[in-house]
Amino acid sequence: MLEPLAAEQIYRACSGEGFDFTTTEGLEPLDLLYGHDRAREALSFGTAIRSDGFNLYVLGDPGHGRHDLVEQFLAQRAAAEDTPGDWAYRYNFDDPTSPRYLALPAGMGRQLVADLTQLVDELRAAIPALLESEEYQNRLQDLNQAMGERQRDAIEAIRREAREQDILLVSTPNGFTFAPVDGKADSDAMMSPEDFRALPKGDKERIEATVEILQRKLTQAIRQMPLLARELRQQVDTLNAEMLTTAIGAPLNELEERYRQQPAVLEHLDACRQAVLSHAAAFLAENPELSPEAVFSRFQVNLLVDNAEAKGAPVVYQDLPSHQHLVGRTEHHVHNGTLVTDFSLIRAGALHRANGGYLVLDVRGLLTQPGAWETLKRVLRAGQIRTESLEQAYGLISTVSLEPEPIPLDVKVVLLGERLFYYLLCEHDPEFLELFKVQADLEDTLDRDPANQALYARMIATLARDAGLQPLDRGGVAAVIERASRLASDQRKLTARQRELRDLLREAQHWAMEAGATTIGREHVETAIEQQLRRASRLRERSHEAIHRGIVMIATQGEAVGQVNGLSVLSLGDFAFGQPSRITATARPGSGQLVDIEREARMGGRIHTKGVMIIARYLANRYAPDTTLSLSASLAFEQSYGGVDGDSASVAEICALVSAISKVPLKQAFAVTGSVNQRGEVQAVGGVNEKIEGFFDVCAARGEVDGHAVLLPASNVEHLMLKQAVRAAVEAGRFRIYAIHHVDDALALLTGLAPSELEQRVTRRLAAFSAAVKAARADDDSAAPSSEEADDEQ
Repeated sequence: MLEPLAAEQIYRACSGEGFDFTTTEGLEPLDLLYGHDRAREALSFGTAIRSDGFNLYVLGDPGHGRHDLVEQFLAQRAAAEDTPGDWAYRYNFDDPTSPRYLALPAGMGRQLVADLTQLVDELRAAIPALLESEEYQNRLQDLNQAMGERQRDAIEAIRREAREQDILLVSTPNGFTFAPVDGKADSDAMMSPEDFRALPKGDKERIEATVEILQRKLTQAIRQMPLLARELRQQVDTLNAEMLTTAIGAPLNELEERYRQQPAVLEHLDACRQAVLSHAAAFLAENPELSPEAVFSRFQVNLLVDNAEAKGAPVVYQDLPSHQHLVGRTEHHVHNGTLVTDFSLIRAGALHRANGGYLVLDVRGLLTQPGAWETLKRVLRAGQIRTESLEQAYGLISTVSLEPEPIPLDVKVVLLGERLFYYLLCEHDPEFLELFKVQADLEDTLDRDPANQALYARMIATLARDAGLQPLDRGGVAAVIERASRLASDQRKLTARQRELRDLLREAQHWAMEAGATTIGREHVETAIEQQLRRASRLRERSHEAIHRGIVMIATQGEAVGQVNGLSVLSLGDFAFGQPSRITATARPGSGQLVDIEREARMGGRIHTKGVMIIARYLANRYAPDTTLSLSASLAFEQSYGGVDGDSASVAEICALVSAISKVPLKQAFAVTGSVNQRGEVQAVGGVNEKIEGFFDVCAARGEVDGHAVLLPASNVEHLMLKQAVRAAVEAGRFRIYAIHHVDDALALLTGLAPSELEQRVTRRLAAFSAAVKAARADDDSAAPSSEEADDEQ
């Protein structure tokens, strides 16, 4: 007969006496990637290789603290790398809708902004001062006077020529006209119309011919006036250019000397020089198309990324990886009721800020943001950042907008996500593995041995110190390590999920402060665990209450045929609890059919169906290896309304079936969990701690702990980390836990019979079933008329 497990087998305690410290205050910090050697190697490789497509995907559940682990690693690596340069956009004087980028050494962007601001301030004062100077006004007046004299000289020459021929050039409101001189008068007086009509015909014809010649010369002179005006404008433009060149020459020359190693900056400064000269009217108050401020606004640059104070490569984490947050955006403002924009309204995205370093993104957020995943792939394939709206990228709008010159990209993208997303992307996105060739798989658990426990203590100290918590004493550290094994569901492992440890430490800190303690001890950690469970246990209590009141029928006393207590686990959010389930079986003579009622009702999952099929094969092979099972049996989970899946009840189901066949009752004070194979060997299952505690709680609520027991696979023993109440009952011999290797072990405990005796009873019952089936068939055959009798009747 099997012996129950000892108390030390169901819980691996951690003795604080083995630690060489009093509190964690003096412990050295520990790299948070401790224990994740495979992931560390992958991160080292992925960040070192510079080839295209070797971006990284860090696999791990959210509770791992993926962000903190990766951020710490990248921060250390980035600190030793070169600081990338600054990025800015400048006005494109040739095509204003396509701003040009500027790539500058780190810190130069900020200096350039300051220098251009100073340049504009100087020009804002120097240009008006020079254009209002006495020198400029005198030279402008000289040009105007000289041009006026040329115009007057041309008219006066015609006037003199006309006077010599007794013709006057008269100015009128409508222009110039010619009139003959009144020869009777001593002064230059026009001849009256009456006197002109009285002239001889020959004189009149001579005068008219002379006037016609003069008129042609006057017309030619007047036609020269616009040319003279144009010449004047050219002279004035030359003067303005000369003066403006003088005004802007010194400050621009100084900047050109300062940035002589930056061709793009020199190109921009030259464009600024030409802009001043080509928009001289803006500074002369001559109703210009542009104001001086509009001209000056084009001089400045839009500094997107300023690495003046950066040390090493950037590490950027974008918590909301939308399209705009990745590639940036172009803002707009309202002007005269219209949305307008320019190069100064371009805003950087996470890719701009991470350029030359590392960009960390959450896969779940990336995949749930419209267009973000496709945007990231397009950017990585192209190797450049194109700042455009999502509507522009997909051609959904036709309005004119800015199209900034794409910025070259040199970034290592690190994705953080669950394993499920990694495998789904591998299967459904053919581009994924081309762009993310390196996987860094975080460990779920760490080995629990003395050396690792010492390192784990340092990790606990590091987590507490980073969170600003009080130090832990030895007992507190030991309690956290024990809890870490429970979270890992393994006595030989420790959980690698740092989030749960952080939360536990914060809550333990609260209870330590409530108690006025200066260090976190075991009692504070245990209180935190108890309170965590209590806050989440409402549904567990309601479920167990329904069992206690008999609403859900679970027998924990006596014996019953074809009935056994199975164990199941219910998971709700981050809380899981166990509870017993009544499993019943029926058996009668039949044709070898085993009905899975859950499957027939479409409430059973595929794994459960597979388990039932294995049970059928096991029964046939064990109890009727040389004949057909003359059996019709059924299995059911009573009062199960939410569906059943998994094979962890296979042992219990076999026990119920064997009991139903043999009519041997099963002890209801026992509960069973375990999977089984076709050989009857019991296999490990999950959730054994929750299952045992669930059955224990139900028994304790009824006051029936004594004599009760749980049967579990022997391969699950090292997974046991049971709560104190169960351990105390086991140590006192009131509650027992048995480790079984074979179905026969379970049947022996549940029936009290030796396997051989039970097998004989099953065999006798199956033989009786077979005889009954044969008799029924014989009766059917005798009742059926023969063919000759049928012919005679006809």
